[in-house]
Amino acid sequence: MLPKTNINFMKKIIKEYPADAEELLPLVDTEGNVIGKALRSECHRNKKLIHPVVHVHVYDNQGRIFLQKRSKNKKIQPNKWDTSVGGHIAFGENIETALSREAWEEAGIVNGVFEMITKYLWQSDVETEMVYVYKCLYLKPKIIAIGEIDDGRFWLKSEIFDNIGKNVFTPMFEQEFVKIEKYI
Repeated sequence: MLPKTNINFMKKIIKEYPADAEELLPLVDTEGNVIGKALRSECHRNKKLIHPVVHVHVYDNQGRIFLQKRSKNKKIQPNKWDTSVGGHIAFGENIETALSREAWEEAGIVNGVFEMITKYLWQSDVETEMVYVYKCLYLKPKIIAIGEIDDGRFWLKSEIFDNIGKNVFTPMFEQEFVKIEKYI
């Protein structure tokens, strides 16, 4: 379990990683060890460049899971429901910092306590990611990343299972949810 993060720390992180700069991402081996670095645009067009990301499954005290609806303007999987929080780990950034930054940027989570569930390799048609998956109990997430996220709400697990395979969710979320739902 990772420690809580405070708001002053988050403000410092946002200044260090401006949103308008192209991200420099670490390259990792299949175990997650950093072996180099590359621009995000390079990673997203070369499946041989494995780069790390964090996913956080936010749930409430009723066991419902908060999902975000990807913006209709996203290049990849627009208008689909996806993991509560997800994002790249920046080069030189540790997992704890990336978790706190992404949770704050996408769901307004401050002082979240993150518990690791698993890690795995995900490969799509254009990229390969080392995915670090966490869960976080948080009762009132809110959509902050306007432009990236169009909506967000809590879902019952049964609602999610009823909609798998119906083009409602991203394929990555569907695969991941089946793996981790028993831990939430």
